Amino acid sequence: MKKLKIVTAIALMAILGFTSCQSEIDNEQGENPNTNSANSTTTSNLKRTSMYDGSFDDFLDGASCSSILLPVTAKVNGVQVSILSQADYQQVISILGQFNDDQDTVVLQFPLKVKLSNYSEVTVTNQTEYNAILTACTAAEVSGQNAVSSVNISFPITILTFDLSFKQTGNVVITSEQQLFTYMSNLSSTELYSVNYPISATIADGSKITLSSDAELQTTINAAVKTQEALTLAAENVKKIEPILVNGKFKIESFVKAGVNSAINYKDFTIDFTNNLLVKATDLLNTTVNGTYAVRSELNVLLQLNFSGNASFALLNNTWKVTSFTATTITLQSTTDAGATLVLKQI
Repeated sequence: MKKLKIVTAIALMAILGFTSCQSEIDNEQGENPNTNSANSTTTSNLKRTSMYDGSFDDFLDGASCSSILLPVTAKVNGVQVSILSQADYQQVISILGQFNDDQDTVVLQFPLKVKLSNYSEVTVTNQTEYNAILTACTAAEVSGQNAVSSVNISFPITILTFDLSFKQTGNVVITSEQQLFTYMSNLSSTELYSVNYPISATIADGSKITLSSDAELQTTINAAVKTQEALTLAAENVKKIEPILVNGKFKIESFVKAGVNSAINYKDFTIDFTNNLLVKATDLLNTTVNGTYAVRSELNVLLQLNFSGNASFALLNNTWKVTSFTATTITLQSTTDAGATLVLKQI
């Protein structure tokens, strides 16, 4: 919350002389009154939570600040795909996920339409124009002005309006993210407002929370930004870990469960991850244990193993969290049993 630095004597008298209606507002909010300007932190927070979220098609456009309006045609790893509806996204995802050690490419066919973070729609006629959108998105992320997609305010909410002498001038009922973004974007220098708390919001893990002040909103935004940073880092680390798995062969250096290290049971086996999500373990007698694997990201990088036909390797079937990795070693922890750990080391 940003308070006015200079309060005139007239404004002070106005504060002391609130009407009974304004006193009721003070009682509801616990402050006198909790006003914000166009440049306040709360305004920025509310704009960021209500921006258009274009992250759902990042696999296609690589820009969370915008989304491509369908239909559109693109070459995905050299394969031409016509995307008529969101149902066609799966075709793109399947092509991109076919191999995990290749350099994925998406070449868009222009002209196309893009929806921006301010809800406007623009026609892009060439790659140069589209690159400008990508550059603006990166700049917004760097400056902390991009959308906060992991905090979703529940509507309706009420905005109480004030003039510069802190006299209430009315209220506005906001019923959607777009309406909230438009209201916050169009505030003039002569307008003040206050959020009529409490309000409800849903955060990244799906839980609902109640916010009772601007300070609580700020705390929630800070946590959400950290969550988004963790999600981004995990997604980037997936791209680093997949080639490490595919480009080397591994031994089980450690497998601890219930306090017992049973790595010796796997000492004769070499584990080989292929680029089409298959994994096989082969011992000195060429006995082979086949399986599948998958690497994905949430707040952490997750490696899912699924071996069949061998009781010892079936013990490794789990969704493992990558706790650390280097170019030669990947350290894992079970997502269901924190005491179970697995260390894979390249040979």
